[in-house]
Amino acid sequence: MPRKARIDAPGALHHVIIRGIERRKIFRSDYDRENFLNRISELIPATHTDCFAWALLPNHVHLLLRTGSVPVSVFMSRLLTGYAGWFNKKYKRHGSLFQNRYKSILCQEDPYLKELVRYIHLNPLRAGLVGDIDGLDSHPWCGHSVLMNKTKQPWQDVDSIYRLFSDQKRKARKRYREFVEKGISEGRRSDLTGGGLLRSSGGWMGLKGFRKAGIRVKGDERILGDSDFVEHVLKSAEEALEEKYDLKARGYDFDRTVVRVAEVMGMTPGQVTAFGKSPQTVEARSLLCFWAHRKLGMSTIEIAGKLKICQPAVSRSSKRGEKIERENQFELIVEKRIKT
Repeated sequence: MPRKARIDAPGALHHVIIRGIERRKIFRSDYDRENFLNRISELIPATHTDCFAWALLPNHVHLLLRTGSVPVSVFMSRLLTGYAGWFNKKYKRHGSLFQNRYKSILCQEDPYLKELVRYIHLNPLRAGLVGDIDGLDSHPWCGHSVLMNKTKQPWQDVDSIYRLFSDQKRKARKRYREFVEKGISEGRRSDLTGGGLLRSSGGWMGLKGFRKAGIRVKGDERILGDSDFVEHVLKSAEEALEEKYDLKARGYDFDRTVVRVAEVMGMTPGQVTAFGKSPQTVEARSLLCFWAHRKLGMSTIEIAGKLKICQPAVSRSSKRGEKIERENQFELIVEKRIKT
């Protein structure tokens, strides 16, 4: 059965799980863990991604991310490709380090953010890496110690989590710790990491209740949320996919998009793709990057090759292009009106 495509959207909350191939270790030393975190610390500000929770285990990693200027797939590609290359070189090994594809679950933020932060931060305790909640408080390879102010990771968004508990940091920290401690007795939460319809319905009890009432519930293994949220996400993803197919059917490729950008910007196609730093050139190239990436579905690497610029520059340009399109009400396709 073919794997379903990942679902993403700007500002989406993702619970990402990365596993070592054949359950092998992906960290052999603290130096390896530091290298991995250093890479995250560079990517977070560069991509305007928010990280609310994280935990490094010997053979797997949990991250709770909210996407910013680039899709979660781009963020993860940069993180994992860079680390795997470094790891293989250091340990003189070859082949894949990670198990096929990482798992990414798009989550409904309001009801699940606190639960996911707690679930992820309890992983070192469940795995026996620390003996109790006191040990977890100062464990350096988990975001819990950052929230407890025992370790520092400037890239972790602690303020957003504190605000879920109190406007006063000290009181928020105390309430957060109490909330985490209460979760220890709950054990592993399969409803937060797998189960498709089960997860989207709030566990077996919720699902049974719906069935008894004769209610048909929408579920999807890639999404954590209530039925309405799942339905909305799937509909949005389907519409985005249909738009890409429609553009291809109409003959829209990179070159034709260049022509369209030239039309709306009052330039020639050559000026749009030419290297330059004039405000008009920068705006045109930004709009081109946005349309090519978000409308045509081209990867940032493909676009970078076409424009002969670096991949991060494409990501930054695409973000600017989204704003330019919105402020000027530009459209990639303008339907021809029939004269009456």
